[in-house]
Amino acid sequence: MPDIAAVGVNLAVSLGVALVVVLIAFACGVAIGKHRVIDVAWGLGFAAIALASSLLAAGHGSVGSRTLAPALTVIWGVRLATHIFIRGRGAPEDPRYAQMLAAAPGDPNVYALTRVYLTQAAVMWFVSWPVQVAAYDPDRLSAWIIPGVLVWLVGFGFESIGDAQLAAFRRDPAKRGTVLNTGLWAWTRHPNYFGDAAVWWGLTLLACRSWWGLVTIPSALAMTYFLMNKTGKPLMEKHMSDRPGYADYVERTSGFFPRPPKRA
Repeated sequence: MPDIAAVGVNLAVSLGVALVVVLIAFACGVAIGKHRVIDVAWGLGFAAIALASSLLAAGHGSVGSRTLAPALTVIWGVRLATHIFIRGRGAPEDPRYAQMLAAAPGDPNVYALTRVYLTQAAVMWFVSWPVQVAAYDPDRLSAWIIPGVLVWLVGFGFESIGDAQLAAFRRDPAKRGTVLNTGLWAWTRHPNYFGDAAVWWGLTLLACRSWWGLVTIPSALAMTYFLMNKTGKPLMEKHMSDRPGYADYVERTSGFFPRPPKRA
């Protein structure tokens, strides 16, 4: 069983880490006039929390425990941040933030700080509980890690391959205005969001090597809920709803969990 007091200290420190990351991102956003930088900071914030947890867990968690889950989190977070940075390089403000801040009461930057940056810091901290708890497991790694690692690998594969397929699709001028319905996108309308959720369920399974890890299940549930019902799938589908062929794509393709596409 993890040292509960040590985990509590880690939770307090990780909240500070999340705040530092988003405040740096906020300063950058104000400086360049684009608050889309918070999307890059999202993955980097998780990576920073994972690194801090790995260091703080020294003397509490086994070497394997304080290495495996943090390493997987850093790999996921850095890849996601790099992808979003490359995708948005040179682009104007994200329409979501532009629309929100155009209607903001008072100073738009202050509104962005409270409604976007600090909110994401709180969510980041809560969602990261599995990696924090997993790092403090005192037991050596065993075959019990296999389910968690496999689910993480499925999620990472769906997210990274789905992002790569979408990036290639967007680079092709002949595909402009059409709908990506091949590759992983034929199996789910949101392979990147499904993959994101699976990554965190994999990390939660690693935390659940100890019964104490059960307290982290709400974190994975929250991430899945937001991706399926709030900030992920609904916003993207609203944006795509008027595109020719999208209604047919919705009819044939799973909304989240992968399955073979329906025949036309």
